[in-house]
Amino acid sequence: MKRLLGIGVLTACILLAGGANAAFVKVGNLVLTADGGFTPRKLPRHTYVPIDFRGDADLRSTDGSVPAALQQAVLDFDRDGRLTSAGLPVCQPQLLADATPAEARNRCHASIVGSGHVGAMITVEGGSPVTVSSPLTLFNGPAQEGHPTAILHARITVPAVQTFVITIPIEKRRGGFRYRATVDVPPIAGGRGSLTHLDVKIGRRYSFHGTKRSYVAARCGSGILRTHGRFTFADGTVIDGNVEKACTPR
Repeated sequence: MKRLLGIGVLTACILLAGGANAAFVKVGNLVLTADGGFTPRKLPRHTYVPIDFRGDADLRSTDGSVPAALQQAVLDFDRDGRLTSAGLPVCQPQLLADATPAEARNRCHASIVGSGHVGAMITVEGGSPVTVSSPLTLFNGPAQEGHPTAILHARITVPAVQTFVITIPIEKRRGGFRYRATVDVPPIAGGRGSLTHLDVKIGRRYSFHGTKRSYVAARCGSGILRTHGRFTFADGTVIDGNVEKACTPR
């Protein structure tokens, strides 16, 4: 049976959390902590201005074993946020398929919109689980059905080389949330691994036709920025809910 917990965590907290205290969630054997923030916190009430995201999250099991694998994250973002990619160079996913992190950043340098690190724990036959890590890069990807995408790239080399090139569709929607981003996480090490760490910084300034633009921007129309997150794990655990973070109108 799926276990439901009414609190938005993981990437939702990464993008909108702030303050001194990290989020902490425990569901059965699964423990997740997350912290982060965005700048600036003072935003205009009606016009959009550039912002930057930063954050980190850690996932572990209470008994030290490899935790349940995250399979999908679905994130809905407040209408007071805005994404702009027009005029930003596009990175084609096939350019990254066999690339190391350094090669990926070199091949699509002009398309980078975020960077950070990921970590995973992998079960090794006949031995203790091993921990692996990789630089993470987010690139502006090609549009799909008229919607923007982001391309996530990372690579591990233990116990074997595995390159991750994940296309993240960002669907524009009606209602209280402007965008929905869906991240389908592929199996790590043939299903023997689980994501255990993520840290990321997202933000990009660029010019297009002589106009300065920002990949992400926001306003403070209601005094609150909301994100809804739904996170599905391989053992059936589902973490679902909202994160609300106050902003200050100026």
